[in-house]
Amino acid sequence: MTRTPRSTNFWSEVEVWPAERIRREQDTGLRRLLDYLSRNSNLYRDKAAVAGVPLSSITSVGDLHRFPFTEKHELRESLGQLPPLGRHQAAADQDIVQIQASSGTTGSPSYVGLTRSDQMIWNEMGARVFYANGLRPGDRALHAFGMSKGFVGGLPIVQVLQYMGICDIPIGAEAGAERLLRVQADQRAAALVGTPNFLVHLAQQAPRVLGVTADTLGVRVISTGGEPGGSIPAIRNQLEALWGATAREMLGGTDLGCLYWGECEEGSGMHLLSPDLMIAELIDPDTGDVLEPAAGVSGELVYTSLDRQASPVLRFRTRDRVVVMGTSCPCGRTGMTIRCVGRTDDMLIVRGINVFPSAIQELITGLVPRTSGALRIVADFEGHSTQKPLPLDVERGRTASPASDDELRASITTLISSALNIKTAVTIRPFGTFDTPGAAKVQLVQRVVR
Repeated sequence: MTRTPRSTNFWSEVEVWPAERIRREQDTGLRRLLDYLSRNSNLYRDKAAVAGVPLSSITSVGDLHRFPFTEKHELRESLGQLPPLGRHQAAADQDIVQIQASSGTTGSPSYVGLTRSDQMIWNEMGARVFYANGLRPGDRALHAFGMSKGFVGGLPIVQVLQYMGICDIPIGAEAGAERLLRVQADQRAAALVGTPNFLVHLAQQAPRVLGVTADTLGVRVISTGGEPGGSIPAIRNQLEALWGATAREMLGGTDLGCLYWGECEEGSGMHLLSPDLMIAELIDPDTGDVLEPAAGVSGELVYTSLDRQASPVLRFRTRDRVVVMGTSCPCGRTGMTIRCVGRTDDMLIVRGINVFPSAIQELITGLVPRTSGALRIVADFEGHSTQKPLPLDVERGRTASPASDDELRASITTLISSALNIKTAVTIRPFGTFDTPGAAKVQLVQRVVR
């Protein structure tokens, strides 16, 4: 089944529902979910009993705070206790038609099942995101996310785009820059989807591979996600300049759906575009208290899936840290807009100061072409906290001279100290030191034992 957009501006009327309508629909959907869990989920029946909070006692979104969070480790333990899909599997085996895996960047991969209904819901959620990003039915899209390992950036993206009436060209990042560029030169896809660092690398290789710059290859819109970078001005500006296209950000995850946050033409934060299919709470990561969204408020996202059959989650704690950019938008979409600044699990504490790797990346990228933009935080300490200056390896720019390394090192040290209030021990590395971006996410933190 292929859906068509409701208007030239929105894929679904849900995107412009007023808050009162959203809350009514979510309350109804939540009661339906809790009844479903009470009948079908061993995990959530047990969690409710241990917490002393009967699932039937939660009748509205306002009651959710009474129920404990679902942590990632609980889902992993559930998978181990009852393979292949865990004690939180809530649909019969014969109804499950697809299994997806997380990227496993925070541990062993998590597996989730999908029924045909779940597939359609993922398609609908993703369509709203891509449409907000600027993709349109009839477009061709070059697929530069990884296609292997069951990652949701692979087959589910293909399914979403086809559902929208978009022709996906499923080459995948594993094929490498040369193959992708030659396909783009032949097919002239209007849309490009992939991780920001890899898409920058791809564009930079165009003169070598094709003898022309990437901005001559016909890309109109770039939809990027999967790692920090799409919201970093220096990286976004680089993407748009290299490709001669508009770049917009998206966000999703295996446990909830392929995609559910998407940036519109305003370019000022990602909207939650499926409030009828999921509930998103903003919490204080230290206390767990629910926060009221307002511009400038920072918190962690917690999700509850609605109308999910195979692997539903209730108050799933993602550890994604976000900043609320606003609570309204000129585009007409309702609800808050956010930027994702990193994961709570990735946050480092340097002499008592909290810092996200993406914040350091933004500063280093701003120094291009003196740097290449590539860096690694060398975590030579246990856990996430250190009392020493933070070791930082930064790659010299392609045309930068080694004779300027001392000046560059001093500039980086001063810039980070001024912007983030932390001390660093900077080492300048030759251009090409770090692996070029590819199918895997770029890991900014490199754990070492010394």
